[in-house]
Amino acid sequence: MNEKQLLKNLEKELILNSDKKYLKIYKNFFKEKTSNLGVRIPTVRKISTKYYSKIKNLSKKEIFNFCENLLKKEDEFKTIAFDWSFRQKINFSQKDFVIFENWHKKYINNWATCDDFCTHSLGYLIYKFPSLTTKTKKWACSKNRWLKRASAVSLIYSLRRNTLLKETFQIINILLEDPDDLVQKGYGWTLKESTKNQKEKIFEYVMKNKSKMPRTALRYAIEKMPKKLKNKAMQK
Repeated sequence: MNEKQLLKNLEKELILNSDKKYLKIYKNFFKEKTSNLGVRIPTVRKISTKYYSKIKNLSKKEIFNFCENLLKKEDEFKTIAFDWSFRQKINFSQKDFVIFENWHKKYINNWATCDDFCTHSLGYLIYKFPSLTTKTKKWACSKNRWLKRASAVSLIYSLRRNTLLKETFQIINILLEDPDDLVQKGYGWTLKESTKNQKEKIFEYVMKNKSKMPRTALRYAIEKMPKKLKNKAMQK
C-alpha cells in the first residue's frame, strides 16, 4: 500500500468512528479553536496500532515523513503521528531534536497535542540526550505559549525516572511568574510529577517560591503532597 492510499484509508476509518457528541465535549476543553473529527482517544490509538503495522518495517526517515503529513491534519492524525514517532524511540538520535522542534513550532496549537508530544517522543528524546535541555531552556523565554509549556512538560518523562530535577528548577525559575494560565498549569503539573521521587525538594522549592508563584501553578504543584504539607504551602 502506497503512502497516499494508506493515508486515505486511515482518514476514512477515523471518519467512520467519529462521534458528534464527543466532538462537542472535546471542544469545551479548549479556549482556542480546535480541529477535530470527534474520535475518542482509545479508538484513535487502536487505529494507530493497526496502521503502524503496515509501515513498521520502513526506515525512521520514511515513518517521520508519514508523521509530518499527519501533523498537517486534525488532532486525531496528530495523536497518531506522535504515537508512530514514539514507536521509533529506539532509533532516536540527537539530531532528531531539529525535526521535533520544527514539528512543535508548526503543528502544536493546543495543550492536548503539546502534552501528548512532550510526554512521549520529545520527552524520551530529552531523557536519552539530557544535554538537549540547554535548547529547551530557551523555549521558556519564547513568545509561543506552547513552547513555554513544553519547556517544562517535556521534562516529565525524565522526572518520572528520577532525573533532570536540577534542570527542571532552572527552567521553572524562568516560567515562575508567567501570566499565561496554561503555562502555569504546565509547570505546576511538572512539579507535581516530581513529588513521587523528590517530595522534600519539591516542597522546599514551593515554599521558597510560593510568594511569586501564581495560585494556579501552586495548586497543581502540591496536588499529590500529604494534606499537612498542602495546608502549609497554601497558607499566606
